[in-house]
Amino acid sequence: MSTEQRYSLSGATMGTRYSAVFYAAESIDQGAQQAELQQAVDRVDRQMSTWQADSDLMRLNAAPPGQWVELPEELLWVLATALQIGEQAGGAFDIGVGALVSAYGFGPQAATEQLPPRPPRARDALELDVPRRAARTHSRISLDLNGIAKGFAVDQLARCLREHGVNNFLVGIDGEMRAAGHKPDGSAWAVALEKPLRGRREVLGALELTDASIATSGDYRHWRERDGTSVSHTMDPHSGAPLLSPLTSVSVICTSCMHADAWATALLVLGVEAGSRVARQQGLSAIFVVREGDALREVLVGF
Repeated sequence: MSTEQRYSLSGATMGTRYSAVFYAAESIDQGAQQAELQQAVDRVDRQMSTWQADSDLMRLNAAPPGQWVELPEELLWVLATALQIGEQAGGAFDIGVGALVSAYGFGPQAATEQLPPRPPRARDALELDVPRRAARTHSRISLDLNGIAKGFAVDQLARCLREHGVNNFLVGIDGEMRAAGHKPDGSAWAVALEKPLRGRREVLGALELTDASIATSGDYRHWRERDGTSVSHTMDPHSGAPLLSPLTSVSVICTSCMHADAWATALLVLGVEAGSRVARQQGLSAIFVVREGDALREVLVGF
């Protein structure tokens, strides 16, 4: 009989909460484990937040073009991954949209009446020197990692547990989740998928996860009215404006939650047809949910 006990820990991060459910020896120090999980997500927030003026990312945003800025290794890794996925997605994922995010009121400041011009592409404006642990911009650009940092933070929660010998867990921040191992009875971890409905929460379905991550991007949680029109927090790098699409949500399943997080945004921007094609090319499993009048239609890739 297993001597492992079920633990459930949670805490505040990134304007929401993280959770960690896991099975471990009864002798585990819950207080110490909680503190380490909190430190892991706090470290990501200090490095990558656009809501903290003194974060490492905001130091880079504030630096004059051409000036090298020393950065933590983790932030450089996330920046490099974001650029790579942006390239693979044909520009549908671009961390250079920070000025647009702010102008439409999805950042720390209120929305502005005058909208900025379409920003330069991050791949053109940002240069990384990983061996030197430094980065610089070549033109004024506001980098925003909200489409990838939360997934990376989930991966850090998983890393923290693994370092303490915990191999059976489900960790998450909002809809970004990572599972490892299984429950004591051998069953997989069950994760609910939400219907992409504004103002209420209903279950669309459930997935069983083992050694995998899931992340969802959609237009139904973070949105606001502008000039009588509902606009989503997801920016379309190609148009330089909030995404307008009948595709209302995309969930991506892969090993890394950081990759799942970024790819969910990229596929949402690409749309069902192009997104399905790219998902197959990248070996991703994805669930596309399309709004058709009052009905929802699912398109599955990789299942």
